[in-house]
Amino acid sequence: MASIFTKIVNGDIPSYKIAETEDFYAFLDINPNSKGHTLCIPKTEVDKIFDLDESTYIGLMAFSRRVAKAMESVIPCERIGMSVIGLEVPHAHVHLIPLHTMEDARFRTKAKLVDDEFKAIANAISEKFM
Repeated sequence: MASIFTKIVNGDIPSYKIAETEDFYAFLDINPNSKGHTLCIPKTEVDKIFDLDESTYIGLMAFSRRVAKAMESVIPCERIGMSVIGLEVPHAHVHLIPLHTMEDARFRTKAKLVDDEFKAIANAISEKFM
């Protein structure tokens, strides 16, 4: 059965898309640690990040860097943190989290946003993605 992320890539489940290439997809986390929290995934469904073939792994890191640079230009924060945990969805993914304090990286406190806020953030980051 397809993961929730594969369903997002296929358009079966809506997302707040940030960026997309032939091989990768970035979208806002709907349960964000902080405003702008983004997930970057390979379109090919592989459970564990270190099971990705080397080319896809390196491509995902390069894609994530480009997304993070776009985020930095529009989300006020101390820095963009990156986390790879992968227990909650069996599809390799990178969390890019705007950090204001270390609490933003702990996955304990969640930001509450409404649809219009998600859309505005996604559009702003997407416009800066190169």
